[in-house]
Amino acid sequence: MTDIAQKIGVSQSTVSLVLNQMTGAKVAQATRDKVFAVAAELGYELPRRKTRLPAAPPSAGGARRNMVVYIADEISTSPHPALSIDGARTAAWEHNCLLSVQVTGGDRELEDAIVEATLGNPAVLGVVYATIFTREVELPRALQTGPLACVLLNCTTRLRRRSSVVPGEVGGGFAGAEHLIANGHTRIGFINGEPWMDAARDRLRGYRQALATADLPFDPDLVRDGDWMSGSGFEHATALMQLKRPPTAIFCANDPMALGALEAIKALGLAVPGDVSVLGYDDQEAASHAHPPLTTVLLPNFAMGQWAVERLIEETSGTDGAAGLRHIKMDCPLVQRQSVSERGNS
Repeated sequence: MTDIAQKIGVSQSTVSLVLNQMTGAKVAQATRDKVFAVAAELGYELPRRKTRLPAAPPSAGGARRNMVVYIADEISTSPHPALSIDGARTAAWEHNCLLSVQVTGGDRELEDAIVEATLGNPAVLGVVYATIFTREVELPRALQTGPLACVLLNCTTRLRRRSSVVPGEVGGGFAGAEHLIANGHTRIGFINGEPWMDAARDRLRGYRQALATADLPFDPDLVRDGDWMSGSGFEHATALMQLKRPPTAIFCANDPMALGALEAIKALGLAVPGDVSVLGYDDQEAASHAHPPLTTVLLPNFAMGQWAVERLIEETSGTDGAAGLRHIKMDCPLVQRQSVSERGNS
């Protein structure tokens, strides 16, 4: 879906709506035709309820186990959880299962009540336990070692007794900075998110590793801590461009800050990418509609949701692939658009 979106200049969400033939989606017919044409050209086939794994055995009472319970701490303050849920729902339906989403708001008492009700439901296959921020968590006691299968999404536990999937943020930070370096940029500003967050620390680590790999010095004056909002992208990009030796490229740790950076550079009378290249992170909907469209690093929320459900089904089906735990760091690939050019070229 990322390849299709990149080729025709729309968001991954739009591609998902079209390929899944979502009713009520107001997507122009011309765009739909392009999506299907490019999908066919790339050899993409959308699986429709094609069960690749055997169904889990029925519960002791004989009930069919086809319910996956998705427990999330938050879904309303960011676009990322919705994509993970979409991926989980898609994978569940492909395997003839249903997804039930429960949102706790981080309330442990509510979380425990949901787990207790889940344990009492003979139709439940297992639990996907998800967090909005990548972090280490303490699972409810009944999910730590109990009989109910559980896979962690965007989080881990200290003892790592459950399979988990998280984004490979160090690799994503490396991929973004490496792309700018490959285009001739040697002074690269980095506007990070809040430094206490795992995602911010790892994206910065990847940026630094790319500089070191290219034998470029790390300059702390080029790194600023933002707050993930466009306003901080505007503020810090303005400050970076007023340095005695301003950067020729700015890498922002998420797309909203990159959009703020775009506006700051334009307000200074400079052009993107002719004077300054800008690169974002996440591949949010707005990135493909920016002026110019924003080169960014994809946060693989949809794919992580798919993987979590598929792993849950593997572990409950008794297939050969179910042996042992799996802890995955999923690649964060670069999505190239028009906000990055070679240094000195428009």
